[in-house]
Amino acid sequence: MLMDSRLRSVHADTVGSDPEQQRLVEHLLGSMGPEGLDDILDGACTLIFMYMKWLREAHEAHDKDVIEYVVPTLVTTLRQMPISIPPETIPTMSGMVIAAAIGLSPTLWRQQYGDWKRTELTPVEATAFLLAEHINRMTGDPDFATRLITEALTQVEESHAEAERG
Repeated sequence: MLMDSRLRSVHADTVGSDPEQQRLVEHLLGSMGPEGLDDILDGACTLIFMYMKWLREAHEAHDKDVIEYVVPTLVTTLRQMPISIPPETIPTMSGMVIAAAIGLSPTLWRQQYGDWKRTELTPVEATAFLLAEHINRMTGDPDFATRLITEALTQVEESHAEAERG
């Protein structure tokens, strides 16, 4: 929901963000305790993993290396946002994306280095956003990345319901 909101706000015809949407996001985040924020962070890492899986498969279909084609663009874009993305966080974001590209969970990869730092939260969100935007540009569909996740969630729900039925 948060990622879809960010994607839509970037492509909205209005300048700046929708104040009502911003207020709703801030209320949601403010109402969560530390566990809720950890869940959002884990969710962002899951998005990164799923986006990189899709990108890896798309690149492999054309005999290309996803790391070679996606990571440099991501790093370049992150470097262009020094106010929001501290330069010292870019190696962590790169490592997380590379881990996802080779099939490792970004959350589990990160755990070996300890807890997330406050300065890394915005870069994680930006990384997920940039990957979603990259997918949308590749496909020529501004909603493709959101649909990719929605369809995956629907499949999980259907398989859980099927398993419960027996």
